Amino acid sequence: MLSAIRSRKRLQLLLGFLTGLLFGFLLQRGQVTSYGVIIGQLLLRDMTVIRVMLSAAVTGMVGLTVLGRLGLVTLHPKPGSAGTSIAGGLIFGAGFGLLGYCPGTMVGALGSGALDAASGIAGALFGAGIFAALYPRLSRGILGWGDFGDLTLPELLRVHRWVVVLPLSLLIVLFLVLSG
Repeated sequence: MLSAIRSRKRLQLLLGFLTGLLFGFLLQRGQVTSYGVIIGQLLLRDMTVIRVMLSAAVTGMVGLTVLGRLGLVTLHPKPGSAGTSIAGGLIFGAGFGLLGYCPGTMVGALGSGALDAASGIAGALFGAGIFAALYPRLSRGILGWGDFGDLTLPELLRVHRWVVVLPLSLLIVLFLVLSG
């Protein structure tokens, strides 16, 4: 039994690693790891990043909804709060604005030879360590503000998942077509 669990965990790690490599390759091919493209996005001059992210959002929404309906996946949304969203958004935004990379593009950029991304990775690891050390205190404070649990948008609206996924996907695809 224990051997089967270890074997399954190894397979999950291998699949995660291979998926990460594919993700990084696709980010690189889509030019989303390019510093110039990212800065162009922040200045609202280059929509490559937003187009890639919106395409991924539609793929994920539709894909997970179909896979869930087929019983192949089960969603386990993490609980959230206004405090976690505000704190996380500010930290993410500050790092993105200062460095010009988000966590995914930062690793992809380093993999393609952009050594400036190494300082961002070091900073992210340092920041994660600080967060982990402060987490017990933060969870009793700011992270608990405005707790909204693990609700998804369809649950909040009390509608079937497709009632949210289909119109939102169509709006995103329409935006992608019209902005291209």
